[in-house]
Amino acid sequence: MSHKITVVGLGAGDLLQLPLGVYRELKSTQNLYLRTKEHPVVEDLEKESIHYQSFDSIYEKHDQFQKVYEEIVAILIKESQKSDLVYAVPGHPLVAEQTVQLLIDEASKQTIQLEIGGGQSFIDALFTSVKADPIEGFQLLDGTQLQLEDIKMTQHLIIGQVYDAFIASEVKLTLMELYPYDYKVKIVTAAGSQNEMVKEVSLYELDREASLSNLTSVYVPPVNEMEARYKEFTTLKSIISTLRGPGGCPWDQKQTHHTLKKYLIEETYELLEAIEEDDIDHIIEELGDVLLQIMLHAQIGEDEGMFTIRDVIEKVSEKMVRRHPHVFGTTEVEDADEVVSNWEQIKQEEKSGDGKNENILKAIAKGYPALIQAYEYQKKAAKVGFDWKDPSGAWQKVWEELKEFEEEISNDNRHKQLSEFGDLLFALVNLSRFYSIHPEEALASANQKFYRRFTYVQERVMEIGKKIEDFSLEDLDAYWNEAKDKGL
Repeated sequence: MSHKITVVGLGAGDLLQLPLGVYRELKSTQNLYLRTKEHPVVEDLEKESIHYQSFDSIYEKHDQFQKVYEEIVAILIKESQKSDLVYAVPGHPLVAEQTVQLLIDEASKQTIQLEIGGGQSFIDALFTSVKADPIEGFQLLDGTQLQLEDIKMTQHLIIGQVYDAFIASEVKLTLMELYPYDYKVKIVTAAGSQNEMVKEVSLYELDREASLSNLTSVYVPPVNEMEARYKEFTTLKSIISTLRGPGGCPWDQKQTHHTLKKYLIEETYELLEAIEEDDIDHIIEELGDVLLQIMLHAQIGEDEGMFTIRDVIEKVSEKMVRRHPHVFGTTEVEDADEVVSNWEQIKQEEKSGDGKNENILKAIAKGYPALIQAYEYQKKAAKVGFDWKDPSGAWQKVWEELKEFEEEISNDNRHKQLSEFGDLLFALVNLSRFYSIHPEEALASANQKFYRRFTYVQERVMEIGKKIEDFSLEDLDAYWNEAKDKGL
């Protein structure tokens, strides 16, 4: 059976701030281990002839902090087999101290005896240093693992473990994704001690500070101006909620899922146009317009007490994890085709179990544009074997439908003309699949091409100063060919 490991905190400052119980623990033990000796209180401990061993040398052995922490814990466990020991860490043992969390995990497995003592957290001293009230809401984040998605700009932000210029640079780049480059932040070192230093700098200067150490934290004050928080998802949600709420916009307030349908379709096609143009600024704008429609639908759901945007996010997140077992699970795949195959199989299992006696076309959205709907119907039918074996059958069907359409034109039967032309389009869509051409994408490309070339024709006509109706088809076709030669 192992002996006991007692963990205590050295506090945030010097010896005068050390709790009496912790001080007595340090004085009485013969086996004192420090995660690091780089702490204001250690010099005073040395003056009182308190002997210790530190783990500072382990930091030089590894390029990842996790490996450092794991080795420290392994040594502590090994030494605890011999006798009781005290392990002292900066601040409070349960605040931003990964080694203690690893020890707690080991204790839960009953591999060691563990006792957590006290200590003063650096958080108390830091809030005193920057004169901020945590009741307003704050976040404590690890500078070595800072994630953009974790940051809430409306709260006080404390970023610990900003040890050096490299970590400070990573923190700076992450923060500048949200905050203005000249946003004022504070670098706080040795908070609460006699050597405390608080320096206010612009965000872009964060990694230029030479005095960074293992006692350094960065304080980022909350952002109050709405304009400065436009990059936050919660800001967008708040704006939509305000527009739909009391005193909001009358137009937004009266919208329903049905009245918004046409706008979602319009914005989606405008996004497709931006993608076709390869215009990044336009893509950003149109993606925003599509997101706006999603947020409006989600807000309507929330207003009616049916669902919220969180339900939407939860549903799609859960689906992505479930349908990507090769990423989030243990399934192995060799290529993208196998990924698609797995996706379809999982999707089928979700919708209908074994899929027997199910209308396979039912899953195709009724709201699709006719061209896309035809393409999706044919894809579904092909998966169960209802398809030509090679393109020759599809070609033959196109010529057959074209001939039948020509016949109905001669017969002057409007109803049958409509029907046969639809059959011809359907056959062309079928043919496109054999050559991996999406008909909607192809037609959209043709539309854009026509737009560019006809616009060129109009510009040439305007240069001459006449109306376009004054030109013969041959003249206009000549301008068309000019546009074609220019690659428009």
